[in-house]
Amino acid sequence: MAKKTEATVEEKLRALYDLQLIDSKIDEIKNLRGELPLEVRDLEDEITGLTTRIDKLKADLEATEDAIKEKKNQIEESKGLIKKYTSQQDNVRNNREYNSLSKEIEFQELEIQLAEKHIKELKAQIEHKSEVIDQSQERLTDRENHLTHKKAELDDILGETEKEENTLLKEAENYKSQLEERLVKAYDRIRKNVKNGQAVVTIERGASGGSFFSIPPQVQVEIASRKKIMTDEHSGRILVDSELAEEEQQKMEKFFKKL
Repeated sequence: MAKKTEATVEEKLRALYDLQLIDSKIDEIKNLRGELPLEVRDLEDEITGLTTRIDKLKADLEATEDAIKEKKNQIEESKGLIKKYTSQQDNVRNNREYNSLSKEIEFQELEIQLAEKHIKELKAQIEHKSEVIDQSQERLTDRENHLTHKKAELDDILGETEKEENTLLKEAENYKSQLEERLVKAYDRIRKNVKNGQAVVTIERGASGGSFFSIPPQVQVEIASRKKIMTDEHSGRILVDSELAEEEQQKMEKFFKKL
């Protein structure tokens, strides 16, 4: 079996520049989506938070209503005791027993007043919590409608671009497989470190693309010779000559049009 011939420096430069053109195209697609994926995620988180809050408020509301029922039962018990003690007063044998029953009646009347006060306070809590629930529910409905709209918007964009992006990602992996691992790692590292993701750039008006630092004529000649991979000493970007870049751009434009 014949041994695979190692790619020349020029072939590696062409593959790197093609890879850059593909990744730039993928970046365009991601920019088209903009902040939509993040907006959708934030809306989903907000909806989860609102739902949890409403559920808690409803549970608190039920507990408060149970507390009111308990207080009403206490009032009925106190009324029953008052009736009982009042009836017993008719059959007392002396003032001491009468006064003792009177104190019990007075105590139960105070218990009724206290329970009624608590019921009033609990009803005020229910009114407040009900208002908060209504406001939260209104907010939840608004956020759910907004999420539906944003998801539809995102789905439309994904529907238009997902197939194209997957094809580009596959093609990017194909180009990476043609390059040495160290070159791919260097390329990925540079892309992460530069502002616009441009790891491979051409020389424009004597300077590397996106830079104001001029490149000495001798270095420009070396870059044009395509004998070794050279980088911009200021930005770290990989440099290619404009002629190679133009040829690869024309080739990749034909590929992009087929997507």
